[in-house]
Amino acid sequence: MAGDKQAIPSVWTRPRRGREQPALSREQIVAEAVRLLDADGLEALSMRTLGTRLGAGATSLYRHVANKDELIELVVDEVYGEIEVPSGGEWRAVARGCAQSIRSMIVRHPWIASALGQVGLSYLGPNVMRLNDGMLGIFESAGFTLAEADRALGAMVSYVIGMGITEAAWLTMLARSGKTEQEWGDYLRPTVEAAAEPYPRLKKLFGETTTYEDPGEAREDSFGYGLERMLDGLESRLSR
Repeated sequence: MAGDKQAIPSVWTRPRRGREQPALSREQIVAEAVRLLDADGLEALSMRTLGTRLGAGATSLYRHVANKDELIELVVDEVYGEIEVPSGGEWRAVARGCAQSIRSMIVRHPWIASALGQVGLSYLGPNVMRLNDGMLGIFESAGFTLAEADRALGAMVSYVIGMGITEAAWLTMLARSGKTEQEWGDYLRPTVEAAAEPYPRLKKLFGETTTYEDPGEAREDSFGYGLERMLDGLESRLSR
């Protein structure tokens, strides 16, 4: 009928079915999906594959999760539950700690880089809502109005996720190479230097780039630099 409201296509907008199969719960499905994703990446995720790993048919999974899109919403919210939202203390230190926790989650689960492009309405999930509410409290306590705290939160999280997705893509490529991070970097460097040869600034930059004994240190340093400049900008906004 024309007057009927269209259902919102999200796992967070429909009630769970009243009768769940006792041998299998939504929580079990989500936990196994995260293990599958950590091991094999987003390309390996399907209802059939997941059902096989759980010793159940795909039909059994559909009793709890309507489709793969809903499953992705659930696994994204599940790993967001790993993010720590510190309370108390100086606002900048607390925001820094939360940003670092988001980045750590992305590094632990590199598949999230692809999943975030398919999340639908995952921002309605309880863990994402908890994170956002806690982060709003951090910026509000710093002196931002609630409306501007929302913008400050959006800016910082966009930076963290943007950097995290780039890092996750690198780690995914690294895992596929079968090499250590140092080995893969050494292997790629001549190719990168050759590509930069016609471009004087890039050539000079690569020639001056610090060599880290641990390439992970370079990633930490790069992330930390950008985060501090982001927080500098927010702090200067408060002073005005």
